Amino acid sequence: MNVFEGGEGRHLEMSNGGTAVFVDVLTLAVSALAQEPWHFRFAALLTLQDQNVMGRGMVGFGLAELDWGDTPQEQAASKGFLLRVLDLALSRHRWEELTYEPPRVEGYLRTYRAMVEEFDPTTARAGAGVLPGPDEAALASCVRHRVLDALPFWEACVFCTAGLI
Repeated sequence: MNVFEGGEGRHLEMSNGGTAVFVDVLTLAVSALAQEPWHFRFAALLTLQDQNVMGRGMVGFGLAELDWGDTPQEQAASKGFLLRVLDLALSRHRWEELTYEPPRVEGYLRTYRAMVEEFDPTTARAGAGVLPGPDEAALASCVRHRVLDALPFWEACVFCTAGLI
């Protein structure tokens, strides 16, 4: 099982298939919205949730493990961005391009959005090192799929590694 942790013991546990769909729809959304350095770092973290590369049942992260920023303003901006990504994914942004119907992902997204909404970034553990650093940010795009890809980690996007879209 893949686990994405929130605060105060809340977590979202998903099967391998559920996780793959969750990452797919978040990748579509984050690629449309990323503009700031933290956005591209979070996009890189999503690329590291690609089970086709990392292994089945081997992905997930906790909100408390992320570097949300040094100031309250940076933390609020990072949290706001993640909420916008989730809202865009919930609007079914580019889902018509998927080669499958994601039946359970809306529930996963709603659960995760509630976890992010409730999470207090000031409680994050500084230095947990889960969020890729600025030099590892996902700045390259997959031309074929029009999403941010996994460079500098590997030369493919989540859709390329899965053979989707």
